Amino acid sequence: MKKIVIFVCLIVLLTLSLAAQQTQQNYQSANNSSAYMYSGTITGAEQLKIYAYIWGQIRKPGLYIVPDDTDLLTILSLAGGPTETAKLSQIKIIRPTAGKEKVFLVNLKKYMETGDEKMIPVLKPGDTIVVSGTVFYGFTKITDFISKVAVILSVYLTISKL
Repeated sequence: MKKIVIFVCLIVLLTLSLAAQQTQQNYQSANNSSAYMYSGTITGAEQLKIYAYIWGQIRKPGLYIVPDDTDLLTILSLAGGPTETAKLSQIKIIRPTAGKEKVFLVNLKKYMETGDEKMIPVLKPGDTIVVSGTVFYGFTKITDFISKVAVILSVYLTISKL
């Protein structure tokens, strides 16, 4: 009975440690009813701002309030850039429209090879950019989980031999 209690405690500790490792993201609240936000003038010209979200394999994911002429490359740079495990060949832009959402795929890897600026779209209000991870990212997550389970099992076996 004592061994089972210790094993359950180890499982709870592992679960808590996994939850503690998840990154905390601070999202700014978007309480405006308009898709645009007026931010005054910059060098005499009026400047509108939009809300855009960026998720996934980015160093600083979250909600960004950016000028209305911001393109994908700019917001990726503002968010700290992609991580090493980002899949740059299929960046997804989800654009809300009146009827339903449109989904665009952008090949940033091809842009870096060609330098063709037409491949980089300008953001619209409410766009959500999703940068998924590579197969290597999924593999590292699975191996990390398996190694933690192995540690728990080895601790359990050590305790059971006492």
